[in-house]
Amino acid sequence: MSFPKKPPSSKKPPFSTSLRPRAARWSVAAVVALTPLALSVAPVAAAPLPTVVLVHGAFADSTGWNDVAANLTARGYPVETFDNPLRGPAYDSALLEQKLAGIEGPIVLVGHSYGGVVISNTDDPDVKANVYIAAFAPDRGEFVQGILNPLRFPGSKLLPPALQLKIVDDAQAIGGKNLDGYIAGEYFHGIFAQDVDDATAADMFAHQKSAALWANLEPSATPTWTTRPNWYLVSTQDQVIPPDAQRFMAGRARAHTTEIDASHASLVSRPDEVTAVIVDAAGA
Repeated sequence: MSFPKKPPSSKKPPFSTSLRPRAARWSVAAVVALTPLALSVAPVAAAPLPTVVLVHGAFADSTGWNDVAANLTARGYPVETFDNPLRGPAYDSALLEQKLAGIEGPIVLVGHSYGGVVISNTDDPDVKANVYIAAFAPDRGEFVQGILNPLRFPGSKLLPPALQLKIVDDAQAIGGKNLDGYIAGEYFHGIFAQDVDDATAADMFAHQKSAALWANLEPSATPTWTTRPNWYLVSTQDQVIPPDAQRFMAGRARAHTTEIDASHASLVSRPDEVTAVIVDAAGA
């Protein structure tokens, strides 16, 4: 017995295969359209803050930076200090370059007094700015004692009998001895840091490091202030580097320049203002 064949149905299956490619196309389009939105709400990692390297000058050591370093650390900046040997620009800057080679990321170099000579002679590709705090910024062939020429920039009191000499042990010098300069105790407060109290001046004097006479006489190499951004804080009551000499060096370096009513030791007497200049350089 045979059953009659069913007539062909005119109904389409509930899910037509002809719609699947179109659905797939819509799915892809939706993903593509939503991708920029997803990317736009993703958190953006902040650029790392530069490491600030603080370089002291003659007649001081790194403790002079204590308050500035504390201010910078509180703002999140990595801070390093450099124990400046005070032997001469070439030797001191070579040691500083070795230190900088071990620091990752951008660097801001800050120099006070003779420390400005050292940062000017230090060449590291990661340094984004030089900051001079009442500091020497010599041009090629210039030296500290020449910049202090009283006929051109009168006013420095860093002269005998305040400035005295002594023979010191120095493994880097011929014969293991060197001739160093230092500020005599009875003159230190009045010349170097007249705007700090007696106790602070006494502590600074106790940390005084003598500087090789050669450090004041060695000519500078081509300075890095010619190729990188610079900031300069002039101390208008400076009795070591005359303010007009500071203004001249700042202008020549095309530095972002501000002035402060302070002694040569502004980093000790006015640490907040010094910190502000460094932060400005670091954020530029």
